[in-house]
Amino acid sequence: MSNDWSNNQMLKKVVIVGAGPCGLLLADYLLNRDRQYHIEIYERRADPRIVSYGNSRTFPIALNERGYNALRQIPRLEEAVKEASIAVTNMVSHQKNGKTKVMPRSKALFCIDRTDLVKVLLEQLTSKYHNPELKINFNCKCDGVVQPSSINDGDFAIKTIKFRNLETETDFNIDCDLLIGADGASSVVREIFAGLSDSNEYSPEYVPTAYKSIFISGSDNNHSMGVGGKFHFWNKIDDYTRIMLIEETDGSLNGVIRFIYKKNSIANISSVEEALNYFQQNCPQLKEWMSRESLEKFVNNPVSRVTTVRCDRYHLGENALLIGDAAHAVSPALGQGCNSALEDVWILNNLLDEYGDNWAEAIEQFTIRRKTDAHAVVELSSYVPPLSPKLFIEFGIRQGVNKVLHKLFPQYFLPPIFECLSQPTVRYSEIFRSYKGWMSKVKKSNENLLAKLS
Repeated sequence: MSNDWSNNQMLKKVVIVGAGPCGLLLADYLLNRDRQYHIEIYERRADPRIVSYGNSRTFPIALNERGYNALRQIPRLEEAVKEASIAVTNMVSHQKNGKTKVMPRSKALFCIDRTDLVKVLLEQLTSKYHNPELKINFNCKCDGVVQPSSINDGDFAIKTIKFRNLETETDFNIDCDLLIGADGASSVVREIFAGLSDSNEYSPEYVPTAYKSIFISGSDNNHSMGVGGKFHFWNKIDDYTRIMLIEETDGSLNGVIRFIYKKNSIANISSVEEALNYFQQNCPQLKEWMSRESLEKFVNNPVSRVTTVRCDRYHLGENALLIGDAAHAVSPALGQGCNSALEDVWILNNLLDEYGDNWAEAIEQFTIRRKTDAHAVVELSSYVPPLSPKLFIEFGIRQGVNKVLHKLFPQYFLPPIFECLSQPTVRYSEIFRSYKGWMSKVKKSNENLLAKLS
């Protein structure tokens, strides 16, 4: 394979580590670029079309216009994803006393389980491209790189990647022209970057909240919910715990219970009876919907934490790049993880257009142009939604006022934050500047609250 970046006619072999939404969409974009690329994808987990991942770490994804703007650049992809999604048209707020409040949405919110999204992207990709232009390898763990002769950033080139087949327990090496790390918040490729260059520092940090998945299948639940399309939430279970569930068309409910990790009463639930008692006391409506099987699943599901990541740079030398959660993992509080990752692909594709597929230029510019926005979305997701119940109420009031001000003086005030986040024309850094004062207030409040709980 040639590493001559000036010769756009030479086929470039691209190794993508990670077959999540970001990596799969990038493969589709690159193969759509006049057949200039040969793509090999390596994924540590099994093929989700063959092996079920289960619901133990389920976390529904709400795609907004940022995400769909990236998807619709590939013919039929947006439609295929929406066909597999739930169109949420009503928000249902539940109170401890059993009362509910239904709030219709003016515009449907499309939600999809991450595994279902991956399946759609896989099916769309493999229906169009085949071996040798596309190879997807599951159950393959990236173990590092074969050390190059030079590790100076100016002339560095990763040429050979080391993998381990987890099924056969054998090691093998793969040569490539380009390496893309799309392997998530716990990225092995990012660790490779950090080990090879002192300038590639990154900062991982746990968010203060944790979550536990709740899944109630349509066959084993005890409720009659209608035809789906509702987002159910309990915001006042106690001061810091919230439940969010998507109601699907088959009657199933899919979502999470979120709580402050240091005040971890949820993790202490170890039996069906304890779970039943917890739901009876805090959200009796949900308790009525859960069968014993659903409660057993909930008890056995792990408590999960989310890591945020900020990187100093996203490229290494002329042929290696981090993208998506590997570059900027965020808290799920604002629903921007998958949307910002898909937007990365769209931005990179535009840079390849701008620089005529000169990767040395394009990936350097990706760091330059994306870093400010990527850091901004990490901060926004961590510090716009407050932990404090009082600030949570204040945040809702501020959003209402912001909506009125934007309507009266659109040239001076941005729309409410969720509207801004869904608009790809509004940069994350612009939203960050608008909310900088509020985030400082939330950050100080969070620090005081967590100190009290320690």
